[in-house]
Amino acid sequence: MQTDCTPNLFGFQDLGSRKVVADFDGGMISSDAGGLLLREVAVTTDLLRQFSTCFLDYRNQRFVEHSVQELVTQKVMGLCLGYEDVVDHDMLRFDPLFATLCGKEDPSGESRTHARDKGKACAGKSTLNRLETCEGMWDGAKKILADTQRIEQFFVKAFLNNHPGRPKRIVLDLDVTDNELHGKQEGRFFHGHYDCYCYLPLYIYCGDDLLCAKLRTADVDPAEGVTEELDRIVGLIRNRWKHVEIIIRGDSGFCREELMRWCEAHGVFYIIGLARNTRLVARIKKHLRRSCVEHLRTGLPARRFLSFYYRTRKSWSRNRRVIAKAEYTEGKENPRFIVTDLPRELRYSAQQLYEDLYCARGEMENRIKEQQLYLFADRSSCMKMSANQLRLWFSAMGYVLMNELRRRALRGTELAEATCQTIRLKLFKIGGLVRVSVRRVAVNLSSGYPYRELFMAAYRALLDSHPLLC
Repeated sequence: MQTDCTPNLFGFQDLGSRKVVADFDGGMISSDAGGLLLREVAVTTDLLRQFSTCFLDYRNQRFVEHSVQELVTQKVMGLCLGYEDVVDHDMLRFDPLFATLCGKEDPSGESRTHARDKGKACAGKSTLNRLETCEGMWDGAKKILADTQRIEQFFVKAFLNNHPGRPKRIVLDLDVTDNELHGKQEGRFFHGHYDCYCYLPLYIYCGDDLLCAKLRTADVDPAEGVTEELDRIVGLIRNRWKHVEIIIRGDSGFCREELMRWCEAHGVFYIIGLARNTRLVARIKKHLRRSCVEHLRTGLPARRFLSFYYRTRKSWSRNRRVIAKAEYTEGKENPRFIVTDLPRELRYSAQQLYEDLYCARGEMENRIKEQQLYLFADRSSCMKMSANQLRLWFSAMGYVLMNELRRRALRGTELAEATCQTIRLKLFKIGGLVRVSVRRVAVNLSSGYPYRELFMAAYRALLDSHPLLC
């Protein structure tokens, strides 16, 4: 008499009187079934196809199995789903659902030319690595090249095309952050503030929309090259919206004569942080004393706001309006200053200019953290700086796609202001049984998925905006 058992089962600790066993025989189950929502956004907005047109393909098309659009889509979709490195794609290429997200017409991969590739619908790590390093001049060795000027313009045009209506005023936020380096990458420098070898990328946002992600070496001033980027971005915006009012917002690292003079010459308003000095503090000494008395009496932070005109002794070419915050908190004075050319006719009080307009720029830092942490913008492990720039742009494209999902599908839901990581964990990471036939790709989502109503609300929102989905 032989016991009826499955030889491939492996066991875990018992649950009472029950055995707990497992086996890898569940069929083709994907853990990223919720990515179908992301694919719908990509297809209906046409963002990934437009982004892929920024790459030039010199390959002999008779031997091409992965188009540039499919490669770009595979790279960006992988980042959105949490796969930070191209090495991950050597396993993802077996997943027919991931192949569906990437637009592969044969998601099973059975029609591949070579026998060794059958069952692997998507490109492997080596092919994707060549895509990541394709920036530069054509030299006969590289068969795919990135057009850097078109990529830079793409992000601005995507913002203009997807922005609802014609705004009367927009605010462009400027900031820099660090991409820490752990090798001997081209252009590495030690930065004293961040206490590491790093790059110093420049970001420009308009609200939640990314307009610029420029990789720079860490030995430059934070405001280096900003006027050139603004000249390009503002020009594209005004070609579409001729009469829009534009305000530039940044911290004291951008308080430079060149930038302020450029804004004044091009009809662009600015509101920028101003580093304190003894002359500025002396101007508000009386207000600091009054704040100190109030703080000692109440034990709460006390602050006063005032406006005056100021000019540096050497660096500024003219008097400019300064807003000061004379604050006393935690037993010490905390003066803060900003400089602006916003006209008084707008009737902003000094307090409104500081608290409502300038301090709102802090939200941009959350967007940068979101891209750096959850879309892997800080992964700069290529030896050449140009390749790391392209990696940064792929991450930026992932952010643009995720932001469009948030705007179109999640408005009015609990995830309307969620980070990319939260969206990924709650909406994308769903177990699904995938079955590929001649006529369709059928995905049976997990019955135990806890956010079913949220998923369906997102799906219905996409369906309402694009009825052809049904």
